[in-house]
Amino acid sequence: MLIWTAKFSRKKAAAAVVLMGVVMAALIVLTGRAPEEPEVPQPKLTTNEERVAYLQSLGWEVEPEPIETLQFLLPAELKEPYRSYNELQLSQGFDLSNCCGKQVSRCTYTVTNYPDQPQGVQANLYICEDLPVAGDVCSSGANGFQLPLLRGEE
Repeated sequence: MLIWTAKFSRKKAAAAVVLMGVVMAALIVLTGRAPEEPEVPQPKLTTNEERVAYLQSLGWEVEPEPIETLQFLLPAELKEPYRSYNELQLSQGFDLSNCCGKQVSRCTYTVTNYPDQPQGVQANLYICEDLPVAGDVCSSGANGFQLPLLRGEE
């Protein structure tokens, strides 16, 4: 059996108790209140005008009428090519996996303000239950590209 003894004055003991109390209170506050990112409300996009206004709010000038609008059923599980496409979406805060097994609409618009390329650029906007769930800006051809819809991600 090993016994240790230490000599403390009442001031040192009180200071130690107060210090432990402060440390424990700080730990409780820090672990109990993790900073939460405020949820940005997604706009409802039920009409063409709302979709065009949404694209304009992201900095894209588009023709007022879509080139193409189509609806499809997203598979219950994301497989290629949806999985790769969703990686692009995750980089800009969208997530297609939330819409697995649901009806999705894709509206494609002609972009008129893409830098250094006045023609041949399109914006695809994917909508599920009237909410934007994915999007990209693309151009086909020899110098084709596919970029995030959010301009800060270019």
